[in-house]
Order: sequence, then structure tokens, then C-alpha cells
Amino acid sequence: MNTKLYRSENNKMLAGVLGGIAENFNLDPSLLRLIYVIVFIFTAGFPLLILYIAAAVIIPKKGVQ
Repeated sequence: MNTKLYRSENNKMLAGVLGGIAENFNLDPSLLRLIYVIVFIFTAGFPLLILYIAAAVIIPKKGVQ
């Protein structure tokens, strides 16, 4: 497990947030994305969208420090 959280450069669909989280915790990025979409659909999705955008702004890319 990495000590610092980064957005992924390899496993990204939009901004690499979920791919970076999956890499940090040694999870399958597709599984994490699927869970995110299911929670987004069956709950109020707006807070998750805001959280994703905030994470994309706050979490740095792997090469940039």
C-alpha cells in the first residue's frame, strides 16, 4: 500500500480518482467503479458527483508533486 494517495495515470476513465484509490488499496479499478456507479444510481448521486470533482481537484497526479 502506498503511503500517499495519487490519481492514476494508467487506470483512468475521467480524472483517475477511482483508479488511484484502487491502486492505493490494491483493488480492481473496475470493481471500484462499478460500486461507485451502483451507489450513485441508488442514492442521491449529486453529493457523490461533488465528492468526485473535489477529489479530482485535491488529489495530485502521480508525476506532479
